[in-house]
Amino acid sequence: MFLLHPVYIVSSSAVGGHEEMSSPFSSHFDFFHEKDTFGENTFEKAEGELSRIAFNFLLNKTSMSPTDIDLLISGDLQNQCVASSYGLYTFGIPYLPLYGACSTCTEGLLVASLYLQSIENNAPHYVGVVTTSHNSAAERQFRTPLEYGAERSPTAQWTATAGGAFLLTQKTSDMLPSPDAPYRVRIVYGRAGKVIDGAIADASNMGAAMAPAARDSIRHFFQNTQFDIRDIDAIVTGDLGKIGSALLLDLLKEDNLDIIDIHHDCGICLYDEAKQDAHAGASGCGCSASLLSAMVLPRMLCGQWKRVLFLSTGALMSPSSVQQGISIFGIAPMVLLESEKQI
Repeated sequence: MFLLHPVYIVSSSAVGGHEEMSSPFSSHFDFFHEKDTFGENTFEKAEGELSRIAFNFLLNKTSMSPTDIDLLISGDLQNQCVASSYGLYTFGIPYLPLYGACSTCTEGLLVASLYLQSIENNAPHYVGVVTTSHNSAAERQFRTPLEYGAERSPTAQWTATAGGAFLLTQKTSDMLPSPDAPYRVRIVYGRAGKVIDGAIADASNMGAAMAPAARDSIRHFFQNTQFDIRDIDAIVTGDLGKIGSALLLDLLKEDNLDIIDIHHDCGICLYDEAKQDAHAGASGCGCSASLLSAMVLPRMLCGQWKRVLFLSTGALMSPSSVQQGISIFGIAPMVLLESEKQI
C-alpha cells in the first residue's frame, strides 16, 4: 500500500536500561538507567516511566508542547498496555494504545501514517509513536520472575529494557530543517502483514515462530512492487535473533530472494555478542523501536542508507496459549523508509 503522500519522521529518541548501555549503538541513545528501575518501586511502573522519558526527550528535541500533538499512539508488552498508559497519561494527549507484541513499533508507524493521510486541512498536524519493553516486567508476565532462577534455553532471547519515540507529520513545511542532517526520512509505503502460523509452540523459540511472517511480508513486497533487491539498501527485521534470522534467510532463498548482504536484525544488533550473553539475541517491542532511532535513522539522515524496508516482527501469544500448547502465530507489519535531501 503506497501512501498518497509521504509521511515524515520529524525526530526520534531512544532510551535504555543497564544492558543497553553496552550496546554498539549506545552513543545514539538519549538516556540510560543503570538499575532498570527508572526511579520506580516496581518494574511494571519502571516501564511506564521509560515511556514517559522517551516521549519527553522527543518533545524537548523538537521544542514542542503536548498541545501541539494531535494523537499519541503507544504500546508495550504488559497486559492492556498499562505501562504506556501509566507513563503517558499526564501529557493529556488523545491516546490510542496498541498491543501487537514485538511488532508494535512498525504497527504504530503504520497507524500514524494512515491517520495523517486522512487529514485534509492545511493546519500542522503531528502524531507521536512510543514503544517500550522491560526485561523484568516481561519475564514476570510471560515466563517466570527473575527471582525464580529458571535456566534459559539456548534459543531464548533477552527482552530489551528499551524504548523508542517518534514524531510524524505529513508536510515538510511543518518540519524544522536540521543543519546536522543533510537528509530527512519519510515513510512512503506500508503493509499490515498477515497472521502466519509459525508452527512453533515453544515460547523460548520465538525467532523461529516469527520468521515465516517476515518471509511473507518481504516476499509480498518484492512480488507486488516495482522494486528489486538492488533498490533497497537495508532490510531491517525486528527481533528474529540468530535462530529466526538464519531461518528467514533460508526461507527467502526458496523464493529466489537472497538478502544476506542487506539484512540486519535488531535482535542481533542491539547487544554486543562478544561482551553480552543474550543467548539467541534480543527481543521485546522496545528492541526494534530503540534501534530504529539509534541505528536506522542516523544512517539514513547522513545518507548512508537511502531506502530501508523496516519490519518489526511479533509473536502473537499469551501465557495461557503457551500453557495450552497452542502454536505461536507471527506477524510482520512493514514500512518502506526513504531518505530525501533537505532543501
